[in-house]
Amino acid sequence: MSKPIIAVLQGDQTGQELLEEALRVIDPGVTRCDIDFKFFDLSLENRRMTNNRIVYDAAECIVQTGLGIKAATITPGNPDDVGSPNALLRELINGQVILRTGRRIPAVRPIAGVYAPITVARMAVEDAYGAKEWREGSGLDEVAYSTRKLSRRLCRAVAEFTFRYARRVGAKVFGGAKYTVSPVYEGIFKEELDAASARYPDVPYDPQLIDATYALLLKTTGEPLVIPALNRDGDSLSDLVLEMFGSIAGAESVIYSLDDQFEVKTVLTEAPHGTAPRLFRKNIANPMAMILAGAALLRHVPVSGAARASRAIYEATLETVQEGVRTPDLGGQSSTTDFTNDVIRRVKGKLEIWDALGEKA
Repeated sequence: MSKPIIAVLQGDQTGQELLEEALRVIDPGVTRCDIDFKFFDLSLENRRMTNNRIVYDAAECIVQTGLGIKAATITPGNPDDVGSPNALLRELINGQVILRTGRRIPAVRPIAGVYAPITVARMAVEDAYGAKEWREGSGLDEVAYSTRKLSRRLCRAVAEFTFRYARRVGAKVFGGAKYTVSPVYEGIFKEELDAASARYPDVPYDPQLIDATYALLLKTTGEPLVIPALNRDGDSLSDLVLEMFGSIAGAESVIYSLDDQFEVKTVLTEAPHGTAPRLFRKNIANPMAMILAGAALLRHVPVSGAARASRAIYEATLETVQEGVRTPDLGGQSSTTDFTNDVIRRVKGKLEIWDALGEKA
């Protein structure tokens, strides 16, 4: 039986450096998982050189293997340039849901006393992203237009995923669309969320308008939440949620493609932050998000021991912070490599101890 292949999408600046740290952690020599890697250079230079052909090649590999991990990449400012590969990748792999979870980082004080996990289940495509835009008129009479779209298929996929995920983690589905202002456009999403609630009556459901969702988040404390959101709403909402727990670099981002039964078909993981050019080559950037992206991916690798290795990485990463090995953004003095080294040491130790205790892979 052939090894599972993970498509590795290389990136730019600090994004690439942090990807390399994550690959050190999920290396088979650490995790004991019999996996292989196929590399694709998605640096700005190579995207320009190949006229984005490399993005298509990477997406094709992800569709074939079902597994990918991506570094942060540079988006050029010129609209006539190659642009960002992110939207293109999501379209090519039929990404439907982007999942980001804010969770307590040990010894890091969260905002507003929040301590239970908050997950944003965001649409990966459609809505404001990729909308057709144009302007008419001139001077003060110039008018800008935008045509967005929401398909019922996508709304159902996000709603179904949200309720299944909330049931699995014991959370409440909270928030939603601004359907009162946009009953036709955003109303289609609200209809699918309500229908999913009827299919999963055991999952608590508290629909809120998006503006109320933002306000109520500052009052939440001990209740785990899963918030379904439109593409643009989820983009801003997830940044807020991650910062509420101390750092946007403290959690992974996972893009899911679902099959016709809304089961996970393809997984692409990444860090939610950018290339951080000011930290490039300084060895002080926080690798937590990329390391956790690797752990999240292992959950879906069809090989013995992968789920156990994923758990070991999650625990080791948080324990490393708890024990005082922290990069400067979390108030510490540790370097990027020091942090990763400590995670690797702990992962190896956990797997050895679990073996000694007779825990099955």
